[in-house]
Amino acid sequence: MQSDRKIIHVDMDAFYASVEQHDNPELRGKPLAVGGGMHGVVAAASYEARKFGIRSAMPGKIALEKCPHLIVVKPRFARYKEISQQIRKIFYEFTDLVEPLSLDEAYLDVTENKKGIESAQEIARQIRSRIFEETGLTASAGISVNKFLAKVASDYRKPNGQKSIHPTQILEFMEKLPIEKFYGIGKVTANKMHELHIYTGKELKEKSLEELTRLFGKSGNYYYNVVRGIHHSEVKPHRIQKSVAVEETFWENLLDEESVFKQLQIISEELEGRLSKKEIKGKSLTLKIKYKDFTVYTRSKTQEVYFDNAQDFYETAQKLWELRPFDKPVRLLGLSLSNLNTQEKKQISVQLKIPFEEFDLD
Repeated sequence: MQSDRKIIHVDMDAFYASVEQHDNPELRGKPLAVGGGMHGVVAAASYEARKFGIRSAMPGKIALEKCPHLIVVKPRFARYKEISQQIRKIFYEFTDLVEPLSLDEAYLDVTENKKGIESAQEIARQIRSRIFEETGLTASAGISVNKFLAKVASDYRKPNGQKSIHPTQILEFMEKLPIEKFYGIGKVTANKMHELHIYTGKELKEKSLEELTRLFGKSGNYYYNVVRGIHHSEVKPHRIQKSVAVEETFWENLLDEESVFKQLQIISEELEGRLSKKEIKGKSLTLKIKYKDFTVYTRSKTQEVYFDNAQDFYETAQKLWELRPFDKPVRLLGLSLSNLNTQEKKQISVQLKIPFEEFDLD
């Protein structure tokens, strides 16, 4: 077990919904959903809404049935990204080893930090305090010796809290932890484990590696290790990006081709903007269509040369649209670019480094 690392997982509290409540004081203290509506999907729910059983990814119709007085607002992703960038700047004041998972959460390795602070708990407190001072939003944090434990801990005292799992507490903590709280165990797996009379880490730990592998395939090895506090994945500040995507779920379903093409133009421009900031190009473009009945259709085109700009994306997306099998109301459109030049950049970087230093490529 690695006990010499100091890993923090920072997770913003109900991020999208909290931003909306911060920017509009009239929404504070009220059940709020970002996205949703009768024909949409909930992107985020305030803690007041969660008391009614409302969760992200829930169809808006069901959310409104659970809470008829639910306030529904449209998402403002540009605003969320703006605040996310503010938060990341705070992270980088403490360490360069930051691995963002999304706009609202990240892992930080603070084993050696820029401020020379010995206590990871103190670093987490300072980060959460700075986030609140600069954005008015609260964050929760988990601190431990690896990413898995830090992730589990950050969820333990939400909202606006933090928990540290000391190396001497790991085994006892994991034995008492309900299976549903294990990061990486979803509802389906949890139900299967319940059928096997596995309800806590203690019961999971009683299963042999062979038995877990037989029951859960490759995931069995993961479960065997994490219940013992073993997780070797390092904080990766420079993750190689394999795809870039832009999706838009519509407030009202798109009923005609003109509306679809208008949205594809907007999405194409957004995709170009994201790519240009990172100097990324790709050779495979995928169109994603989700219909009113939640069926999903995707179609891709791969070419020898890199797609270059929004017009390229738009014209190709139009051709992919023509290949669709259905004429039904559209609730989501997305474009994603893969087969990127990020892998080439990685290879060039490796080639340049080889004469100067030895290092493990794995």
